[in-house]
Amino acid sequence: MRPMAAIKLKIQVMCGDAIAFGPGKADLLEEIGRAGSISAAARTMGMSYRRAWLLVDVMNRCWTAPLVETSPGSAHGGGARISALGERILRAYRQLQADLTDVADAPGHIELADLLRPAPLDRQPDHTITPAG
Repeated sequence: MRPMAAIKLKIQVMCGDAIAFGPGKADLLEEIGRAGSISAAARTMGMSYRRAWLLVDVMNRCWTAPLVETSPGSAHGGGARISALGERILRAYRQLQADLTDVADAPGHIELADLLRPAPLDRQPDHTITPAG
């Protein structure tokens, strides 16, 4: 039996033209929860603080309340934590991702997987296509 081809389904929650939440923002939110700061989360994820801050800013502007709450730095240091709404959204998003794995048994997924090569060909197949007109 041939191994199932990898078909990746990615959930993005849109707020106008902005991505309010997606897989990267979910990972960042989890890491902020573990690390207790945006800068520590960014370092762990291999991204710049500026990039992480911009992602948090978009999340905080797209939902009815901030997903990340920050406290300013001081002699004792600042920090960040996931808000109650952030926890709720993260939980719902992860559940939606888990629910989506059930799609792997859907007929459309199986048909696509059966027709997909396991890897690209080294060269273009020898099919001659001539433009119309």
